[in-house]
Amino acid sequence: MSNGVETFAPFDTADYLNSVEDVAAYLEAIIEEGDDDPSVIARALGAIARSRNFSEIARQAGMSREGLYKALSADGNPSLATVVKVARALGLRLHFEAIA
Repeated sequence: MSNGVETFAPFDTADYLNSVEDVAAYLEAIIEEGDDDPSVIARALGAIARSRNFSEIARQAGMSREGLYKALSADGNPSLATVVKVARALGLRLHFEAIA
């Protein structure tokens, strides 16, 4: 901390997704707070995939590592089929419920 400015390491959500409970809570928060923005959900799935073995998740989803990275990036626009495949590879499933 020279010159009075403190620096911090960049925050990466993936560093904190250590259990299936963490993942579930994270996705619930993303869906609740994300204003139904598909790109927010895609980036969340990307963070979860980074917290696991990204290459293995890509393989299980039937994608290349690069293709998965692109699909789940901020500029990505994954199809519903891709989201479902990635969720399944992560041990997750989509769930819909009625809006009260």
